[in-house]
Amino acid sequence: MTLGQTGMRHPSLAGMVNAIKGPLSREALHNRFTDTAVAFMKRAVDAVLKQKLSFMPSLESELLQHFGSIRIFDSTGWDVNAALRKVLPGYGGDASEANCKVQACYEYLRGELSFFEVQPGTVPDNSYTENLSGHIQRGELLLIDLGYFALKTFYDIAEAGAFFLSRLLIRTKLFNPETHQRIDLLSVLHKVPGNIHEMQVLLGGQEEVQVRCRLICLRVSEEVANARRRKLIKNAKKKGRIPSELCLKLADWTLMVTNVPVEWLPANMARHLYCLRWQIELVFKQLKSVLCIHNCKTGKINRLLCEVYGKMLMAIIVHRIHTGRNITLWNNERREVSMDKLYKRLQERAFIILELLLKSPDSAIQYLETELESLLKNCLKNKQRSRRTTLEILELGPLGEAM
Repeated sequence: MTLGQTGMRHPSLAGMVNAIKGPLSREALHNRFTDTAVAFMKRAVDAVLKQKLSFMPSLESELLQHFGSIRIFDSTGWDVNAALRKVLPGYGGDASEANCKVQACYEYLRGELSFFEVQPGTVPDNSYTENLSGHIQRGELLLIDLGYFALKTFYDIAEAGAFFLSRLLIRTKLFNPETHQRIDLLSVLHKVPGNIHEMQVLLGGQEEVQVRCRLICLRVSEEVANARRRKLIKNAKKKGRIPSELCLKLADWTLMVTNVPVEWLPANMARHLYCLRWQIELVFKQLKSVLCIHNCKTGKINRLLCEVYGKMLMAIIVHRIHTGRNITLWNNERREVSMDKLYKRLQERAFIILELLLKSPDSAIQYLETELESLLKNCLKNKQRSRRTTLEILELGPLGEAM
């Protein structure tokens, strides 16, 4: 399928383009950001999200082959004009009076980027975990950030025949699944001679939903542990607190919980698999550094939402361009396309694409189809002897470690 064969046609698009070709005052443009415009932009995003790329293969990797999909949920937020504090409230005080947050999902194997909701920055991520159960599919893996840590979510994932991998929230109660005795994790780890320890646990107290899973404990270097402790102390001080002794001592370990069987995920590879979460952080980086989703200074909610939905739409399209070439290159040649480089190359051509769009969508599509192949050649990740990419680590292991 080519870029021109998307199946999407908007009969009114030509009329809309013609309407904005002539001179337009700043006030007239501002008045076009209405409830109707917001609804149109939201429907455009929804329409693109519904067009799943069913023909797209998935990334080939022995460690990832057991999962139907690998989904990463996260959010990003930014301060907005204080005039929007009633609809997008911030935390106030030393923080901003108004803050906007976007909930997103990145499906790693096929590169599908989805946006689910625009929220006030004050809405905690763990409140959104209640919505995750509606997105769970059998056989998939969910990589979950601490902000989304919730026992009920893990229970729903396991019940649906899916899998999770998450860092452990320190205050979570741990029990021996056979004896149902409380586990003193600090005491257990104090006796561990090596750098890796694993055990079966029940997450959650007896009065809560309990989830049986693997607890994987990976010792970190003293340098990393001390850096973690400094960060804990600094963050606690900002809130007028003192970090607990337990948190400070457990900083020596990376603690992870998962229901993925050990045959599919050895303990020594858990941290590397979890590092796939950085992919969505790269998405957020491009949203802000290139698409400038956080740079809207307006005090009008309709204009803000139109800009946010427009930039979300652009991000989805760019990632689909990236996905097609990246999967083909990796599966055939074990090479990768840099998301960062692709964003920048497209940014350099943004005004050309805009001028062509104003003529006709087909002109812009034809330009991209012609330009894309040569453009992507300049977006390949460089092979480095000193380090491996995340995909290379999952395939070959870290440098200096035998698989």
